[in-house]
Amino acid sequence: MSSSFDESSLIQSAQRGDLEAFNVLVDRYQNLVFRIALRMLGNEDDAADASQLAWISAFRKIHELRGTRLRTWLARVVVNTCYDEIRRQHRRREVPLLPVKSEGEEAEAAFWMADPAPGVEESVDTEEFDRTIQACLQSLAPVYRTMLILVDIEGLTYEEAAMAARVPLGTVRSRLARARLALRERLQERSDLLPTRRRFQIPQAGQARMRCP
Repeated sequence: MSSSFDESSLIQSAQRGDLEAFNVLVDRYQNLVFRIALRMLGNEDDAADASQLAWISAFRKIHELRGTRLRTWLARVVVNTCYDEIRRQHRRREVPLLPVKSEGEEAEAAFWMADPAPGVEESVDTEEFDRTIQACLQSLAPVYRTMLILVDIEGLTYEEAAMAARVPLGTVRSRLARARLALRERLQERSDLLPTRRRFQIPQAGQARMRCP
């Protein structure tokens, strides 16, 4: 029995109200949901709460899942949950979720964010780099942060990211381009906080080649 057939059967059972089947899906995707929440909110306690709320929402709405990969659908659920939390946190600060503009050209993928499995001697540097990335992510508008998390960190395709965020494909491209450039600028501003081996992996302004996938 293939894994895809297993997942399809589990989804169908969960849609009939089978909590045991749903819990199997939770076990399979709980790390994905928590990672997205943690990157979006920047705090483990908030991420844990948002993940829990996202799973409750997913169970209540799983009957709506039709023709979309479960991973993409769950990404949408947790992103929406995190947006609700961000709105709650910033309601009195009047910090907008939406950027002033969403225009922009396609920038190169942030390959320098990728972190191949580190050896023991690299673990400290990796943790330091991850903390810096997280701090820079939190400085971005949520809609930009979302695109980086979905595409560059979690590896969703542009089409999947568009479905998860419920925006047109062109909006994904423009927001992702602006997000990559903004994150690179933030990292350059904090270059003194980066491990030495990481500093040379961040392209300097003007060196990134524009491309369309």
